[in-house]
Amino acid sequence: MRLGLIVNPIAGIGGRRGLKGSDGAAGLRALMEGAPLVSPERAKAFLRALPAGLRLLVPPGKMGAEWAEGAEVEPCVPDIWPTAAVDTMRCARRMAEKVDLLVFVGGDGTARDLVRAIGTSQPVLGVPAGVKCYSAVFAESPRAAASIAWRFLKEGGSTAEREVLDVDEDEYRAGRLKVRLYGYLRVPALEGLVEGKSFSEEENLEAVAKQAAEALESGVLYILGPGRTVEAVAREIGVEKTPLGVDAVLDGKLVGKDLDERALLELVERHPLVKIVVSPLGGQGFLFGRGNQQISPEVLRRVGLENVIVVASSAKLRALKSLKVDTGDERLDEEWRGRYVRVIVGYGREKVMRIE
Repeated sequence: MRLGLIVNPIAGIGGRRGLKGSDGAAGLRALMEGAPLVSPERAKAFLRALPAGLRLLVPPGKMGAEWAEGAEVEPCVPDIWPTAAVDTMRCARRMAEKVDLLVFVGGDGTARDLVRAIGTSQPVLGVPAGVKCYSAVFAESPRAAASIAWRFLKEGGSTAEREVLDVDEDEYRAGRLKVRLYGYLRVPALEGLVEGKSFSEEENLEAVAKQAAEALESGVLYILGPGRTVEAVAREIGVEKTPLGVDAVLDGKLVGKDLDERALLELVERHPLVKIVVSPLGGQGFLFGRGNQQISPEVLRRVGLENVIVVASSAKLRALKSLKVDTGDERLDEEWRGRYVRVIVGYGREKVMRIE
């Protein structure tokens, strides 16, 4: 059985810079500012977890061959840098007819490229490396993707058409979430895929926000993650936060707005007491690694899981069996998996959930 692997090397590069995405000019800006590449590390994590015995076909250069030693190279595009969406689409078209499963490393923008290139003609699977990853075509992590790919190719199984969603990044940077359905991809119907994003109305935001606000302590720097639930907490304490960015509050005052990783590390360095307020993403349950990459593994290590405050509506949690982390640092993810966190779900109400 032959496995195809396409890496979008630009995917996710804008996350830690607080750019809300990596499409087009944002990705080039992050690259010019010296932001580290994210997706190659995700690709290498996928390959490390992939059992031996599969034939691997990859594009040249940073789109595959540079990270997959010994793989067969499909010369679908020149070995150029930086790459663009058209390169992903060309490789997908060339490789789809030659492999039994096409794995891509990227985000929602990369998934859109595959919709345009091959649609539902070939089974595909996403390794999450983008800033958002709202689409329901991604595995939960690189390791989960390796397990799904192996099981699908060795044991067989059915496929299902899953939604490819993406946001308007310009609107996203302005604090407005506008999600659009771009089409469908056909993915293995196996456990380990993320669910689609939930757009249901949260029923008890005010109660959650009131409880969380009352728990805030003086002299503690609070890093506020993105999302509607955390935004409600900010409103409760009288702070106007960036709806989809990461902000910082100290003693009821905004001390940092729309922060990137570097700014967060500088704040954490200056303040001995730091806590993070975050809400799991939609119907997927990710605390970190989706839409909040500014809160990087280094930031998380310095703050510690014991100083993470999780807030969520009861409606959101009803759709979740557990919480997840996919920070890009496998060792940190393993340290946190199996641990339990308290989630504020209402006024005077909490729920204990496991991180898996």
